Amino acid sequence: MQSQKVTFDNDAGETLAGLIDAPAATPRAFALFAHCFTCSKNLKAAHHIARELTNAGLAVLRFDFTGVGHSEGDFSNTNFTSNVADLIAACRFLEAEHQAPALLVGHSLGGTAVLQAAAELPAALAVATIGSPAEPAHLAKMFRGVQKELAEHGAAEVQLGSKSFQIRRQFLDDLERHNLPESIGRLNKALLIMHAPLDDTVDIRNAAELFVAAKHPKSFVSLDDADHLLSRKADSRYAARVLAAWASRYLRPDEEPDTLKARPGHVVARTYADGFRTDVAAGTHRLIADEPPEVGGSGLGPSPYDLLSAAIATCTSMTLRMYAKHKNLAMKSATVDVSHDRVHAEDCADCETGAGKIDEFRRELRVDGDLNDAQKNRLLEIADRCPVHRTLHGEIKIRTKLVRN
Repeated sequence: MQSQKVTFDNDAGETLAGLIDAPAATPRAFALFAHCFTCSKNLKAAHHIARELTNAGLAVLRFDFTGVGHSEGDFSNTNFTSNVADLIAACRFLEAEHQAPALLVGHSLGGTAVLQAAAELPAALAVATIGSPAEPAHLAKMFRGVQKELAEHGAAEVQLGSKSFQIRRQFLDDLERHNLPESIGRLNKALLIMHAPLDDTVDIRNAAELFVAAKHPKSFVSLDDADHLLSRKADSRYAARVLAAWASRYLRPDEEPDTLKARPGHVVARTYADGFRTDVAAGTHRLIADEPPEVGGSGLGPSPYDLLSAAIATCTSMTLRMYAKHKNLAMKSATVDVSHDRVHAEDCADCETGAGKIDEFRRELRVDGDLNDAQKNRLLEIADRCPVHRTLHGEIKIRTKLVRN
């Protein structure tokens, strides 16, 4: 899984922070994940679910709602309506930068918000909820102890678990305005409801109400003895695997991954017209190359020069390991740090080129183990014998031909 930090604006102009988790190959589809009330995109369960979905070939955007985590805004000014608006803004961002999400996933109140938002997201084909209330107003039950303070002062400090935060009267008023069963009845999308029978935060009866309100195709999966936050890794991974298998039935055929193959000893790269993201097949291995956002890329993978630096670094460390083994040196590890830059030739005292710019790779070595200074100095010399190093210093021919369809 490769993760990229992203930001986008909500309808109020506040910047929301998110992460796009992507598989090594071209995603078969994009998914949007909405976290639980007062949680964040960095909840362990969210991370585990995103990882399992990427293993299934999906790219996942998880983000912090307004006023939560790394997103801007005042949490006390938010409500269920603003959460739904944030979800729609996230979908707009995905559609503009990548592709509209085919799968919507929500945890707890995030699932309730996803169900409310889904009607306004025609590109979404499937919706899944995890431990979600059947009504937004379910949340109001948690604040019964502060309703008098809310009525008198318009705001109150509440405690959920170990978190303390402020809510305003408008938060509860907004919860009462939504008719979720009606929205679910008009969903017109495949629905998966996952819930733990022993959930002591959102009772299992909520899952039954959601299931009855929904029209087919609809499915229910019991999460057995999982807790509400899916805090055990095994529970969140199980939920994600079931989710991925279920969703695969509803993804369009044209969203199946494009198979990129390379013969042994060959590397194949394919870049599409909508950006710099490039799928790479090196024998049986798959990876992504890209350019950083500041030059128009999406930052989902290393750049071509990063890959070239990686070739130098890996070849060097492997060469040092082979030499140390051959000489029976007590080297535990070899770490190689390589950076690339374009420098003025006139600043290079040992360069043959006298004008313009040249490519300069800086390589730093660290060898760990019971080695004396003479052995370390010899390893420094051996670094220059790395085959990639010698290739770059030798005569190189790159011969290109056009293969016609």
